[in-house]
Amino acid sequence: MKVVNIKKAVVSANVRDRLYQYYLLTRLHRPIGILLLLWPTLWALWVAAEGIPDIKVLLVFVLGVVLMRSAGCVINDYADRNFDPQVSRTRDRPIASGRVKPREALVLFLVLCLLAFLLVLSMNRLTIQLSFVAVALAAIYPFMKRYTHLPQVVLGMAFGWAIPMAFAAQSGSVPKVAWLMYVINVVWSMVYDTMYAMVDREDDLKAGVKSTAILFGEADRVIIGLLQGLMLLGLGLMGSQLGLGFPYYLALLVVIGLGIYQQFLIRYRQPEACFRAFLNNNWVGCAIFLGIALNYL
Repeated sequence: MKVVNIKKAVVSANVRDRLYQYYLLTRLHRPIGILLLLWPTLWALWVAAEGIPDIKVLLVFVLGVVLMRSAGCVINDYADRNFDPQVSRTRDRPIASGRVKPREALVLFLVLCLLAFLLVLSMNRLTIQLSFVAVALAAIYPFMKRYTHLPQVVLGMAFGWAIPMAFAAQSGSVPKVAWLMYVINVVWSMVYDTMYAMVDREDDLKAGVKSTAILFGEADRVIIGLLQGLMLLGLGLMGSQLGLGFPYYLALLVVIGLGIYQQFLIRYRQPEACFRAFLNNNWVGCAIFLGIALNYL
């Protein structure tokens, strides 16, 4: 009897350990990626519904964001399994450290994508059709840093694809303003992911990984500033097209203040400060959402 209990305890401990490693692999303990993906999705849902969206659609997209961001983390670490051990910030990740096998990670990626697709199946045909592009973008993004210095653009395309999907699910169509919002999100993604890439710039140069932080070089702060300005221009144009009022433009003033603060943080290009600037973009997305949501009250 004791032997059976010991075996059960060992099996239970092994299961708990695998689940914990998968938890780390999907980076659910670091929700910033979920938030940066969620805010533009909420922008789109509120604009498409001109207020609070359909509860079923909202739940499907919130759960879908969590699942697809988790899947993105898994395939990213699978793609970087030979690079991550060379970068101080990532060498302890589950695949890089050998705690999760690459084949395990691929299975987990497919399971997460399947769960997300099952959610999408409850939406209309157009949303289902658009979901195939979302999976393709999520799958190819991690490999882009080998071939181009602009993987941040592909990240923005992947993160932003929830925007046309949200419009399709809520309103049955993807109007021009949805594509403007999509472009705004791509530009914003370049801003915050360049800040993120500045953290690892020295390690990435040694490992041969490409990024906008490396491409921009000494002009990184200036180009980030120009991208922030372009994003604000796009947000202003979007507000004009939608006829948004005072709460929205007050939110844009907050976004300007946050952008100035981020520039202050990255002024010396110190990795820790650049990471704080990256994290601060959560409040940018939140401010824009509140400006949109308050407009429809």
